[in-house]
Amino acid sequence: MTYRLSILVMLLMTNLSADDVVWFRHDHGVVDGAPLPSTFDSEELVWRTPLVSGISSPCVHGDRIFLSTFRKDSEELATVCLDRKTGRLLWSKKAPAEQIEPVHPVGSPAASTPACDGKHVYSFFGSYGLLCYTVNGELVWKKPMGPFQDEFGAGSSPILVDDMVILNEDHDTNCFLIALDKETGDTRWRITRDGFTRSYSTPILVEKDNQRSLVVAGSLRLTGYDVATGNVQWWVRGLSRIVDPTPVLANGRIFIATQTAGGDATNRISMEPFDEALTTYDRNSDSHVGKDELPEGPVLTRFFRIDLDQDQKLSRSEWDYHTKVFELAQNQALSIKPGGTGDITESGITWKYRKGLPTVPSSVVYRDVMYMVKDSGIVTSLDASNGELLQQGRSRGRGNYYASLMAGDGKVFLASERGVITVLEAGRKWSVLGSHDFKERILATPAIRDGRIYVRTDAALYCFQTK
Repeated sequence: MTYRLSILVMLLMTNLSADDVVWFRHDHGVVDGAPLPSTFDSEELVWRTPLVSGISSPCVHGDRIFLSTFRKDSEELATVCLDRKTGRLLWSKKAPAEQIEPVHPVGSPAASTPACDGKHVYSFFGSYGLLCYTVNGELVWKKPMGPFQDEFGAGSSPILVDDMVILNEDHDTNCFLIALDKETGDTRWRITRDGFTRSYSTPILVEKDNQRSLVVAGSLRLTGYDVATGNVQWWVRGLSRIVDPTPVLANGRIFIATQTAGGDATNRISMEPFDEALTTYDRNSDSHVGKDELPEGPVLTRFFRIDLDQDQKLSRSEWDYHTKVFELAQNQALSIKPGGTGDITESGITWKYRKGLPTVPSSVVYRDVMYMVKDSGIVTSLDASNGELLQQGRSRGRGNYYASLMAGDGKVFLASERGVITVLEAGRKWSVLGSHDFKERILATPAIRDGRIYVRTDAALYCFQTK
């Protein structure tokens, strides 16, 4: 097929898919059906568009691409739209945020990926809330929500289910799951997520045996909620105390791997009983443990998130709550058979694996193999049917990993923070096909659509296609 003909086919495919709904990892990280690049060299580069910084992933729909950006010098948050064919900027709309939320040192206030249904684009900023625009950039409605009590900012993205926008926000206080009318922004339902702490996972939709569930991975457990009402249907215990990755659905099962410092079986963070802490630290005898009374250590390091009322001292209830969180946290990869009622931990978990776990990146299940990447570029692959270790090795991108894994065309793509994309040949015994160093930081998850890969770096958005 000639290059011109392949472009024509791609444009026809774009028009045929224009009625799709798109949100962060709606495809669970797998997009097959067309050849995909493996070198990311100049021969495969279609276009490069300089961008204002941000770490949201490209939302590709029809002939347009939507992203969020943050201009640090002017503290301007915006939703932007690019032409998919050329990369040309079509419009940019500033978010009406009056205060910019605090974020993790490597994060961004423009972290959430927009969602699009072909008519509207839905953009979320933790510094403000939800904004709905037409695909031509006209504001339809807005829903103020933030900022939230969270020193790392907000990271979860909106998803689209039926005629609703679904958003989960887990922070240090006031965690909630909300459903809004897509056309008006009116609240359909909102439920509090009591007992959860900060996490940044995006919900997924799971349909099984006439049961439709919004599945949310949060601290310590995975929960299924009724789509129509938000009522809790079922839950599984056994997650880490902070959850960054988004679950994936494959072969009728849910897969997730989570890891947070101090949750390993042999290296755990713990807090002594509160009465013992008072005896040791409470120098002013006010029955609280003040921030200025604590020595260096895990509690002082995490003081902001433990001090829920932000009065600079820890009460018995605050201390006991987080003692239990540290006690119950488990770092592991899980395969889960969803559905049912109540606590399905024992019946729902089909296997566990506890090594080589990622902190931030979502894993991918491709051709019956689960791929995970942890910081330093260690890749672990498991048999998705039973959790058996298949292979462990190192990608060519060293350092930390934040972007989630993507797969297609017999390949698995991994992007390191330092800007190296490693391409694996997928299989029970995978191998490295190639790599490319962008020499620009990569935190955003690449997007795959109709044979093209869109890679966002700190400096630009790239479009690649095999020729």
